[in-house]
Amino acid sequence: MRYISVFTLSVLLIGASATVNAASNPNVLVVTTSNTAQNQLLVYDTSDNLVQTLSARGQGGVSGNSGGVAAHGNVVAAVNFGSKSVAVFERADKGLQFAQLISTASSPVSVAFGHDHLYILGTTKVESHRLYGSYVIGNPDGVALLLLADGSAAQVGVLTNQVIITEKNNVIETVNLLEDGSVSGIASLVQNIPQNVNAPFGLVTRGNNAYVTIAHADEISLVRNGAVLTVTGSGTQHAPCWVALAGPFLFSSNSPSMSVSRYAVYGQKIVQDAAVAATLHGNPTDIASGDGLIAVVDGSGQLSHLSIFQRDEDGNLTLKGAATITSAANGVAIVGTETED
Repeated sequence: MRYISVFTLSVLLIGASATVNAASNPNVLVVTTSNTAQNQLLVYDTSDNLVQTLSARGQGGVSGNSGGVAAHGNVVAAVNFGSKSVAVFERADKGLQFAQLISTASSPVSVAFGHDHLYILGTTKVESHRLYGSYVIGNPDGVALLLLADGSAAQVGVLTNQVIITEKNNVIETVNLLEDGSVSGIASLVQNIPQNVNAPFGLVTRGNNAYVTIAHADEISLVRNGAVLTVTGSGTQHAPCWVALAGPFLFSSNSPSMSVSRYAVYGQKIVQDAAVAATLHGNPTDIASGDGLIAVVDGSGQLSHLSIFQRDEDGNLTLKGAATITSAANGVAIVGTETED
């Protein structure tokens, strides 16, 4: 019996050690940008320690958007709104390093990877750039004009054969992709948009589903095949702005409630599971998921915070670390061994 007890204890200790090691995986990084006149990529470990500050070779200045930073494998892209460019970084032996600067057709607000492409949403256009390994082709292989193109563009996401875009002045639209993943044709308005639509903001995609926030109407909608299928209210939490998927859960960061809500998503259902899964220091400006983590950037004036939460299998969030940033930071992405939950 003593042998069995010792063996059992050893297994438990090994399991606990594995959990700790996974939670502090040095290969996982969290990135945001300073969004200042001399824009910088800020690189943190999973306990919110700043480990690198890298020049983005351009000007920041973007606001009211999500996806200003995106990660794909060992590649990170970050928007330089003020200088109409996107900085590309790649993983090196000791963290990240600057790799490329991509000129854009309009001032960029959001980036996303998919179908061997980098998609860049600007204030007036969306464009696709071919990705070869960690190298991004500078010239776009597709460009499409947005329906409004009035500067209210918020976020771009990637679907099975389309990109989906929000413009805050009440437009959700899609643009088709060719078989090679390049943008093609003209933007089309999503059908069945709610009559009370008020400021589509953030979105997150999985396969052919897109979960899109209608922030000022306190709603989250499911878009599939170019039409809104489901609309769910945010309950006691106001202005769900930005969203992230993690397994069966959808997390929304809510401004001005300064909170994160958790929803269960399945089929056409969006069911609020926890009105307040976490609280924040300021108004959230972006949220990301990956490697068992949820990362949120929030802001209050020219001061920002980066909060990193550990997520368990039930969707519960435990704060791992919180860093203060002395600028209106923009975008957040998790760079690790796993790109999706």
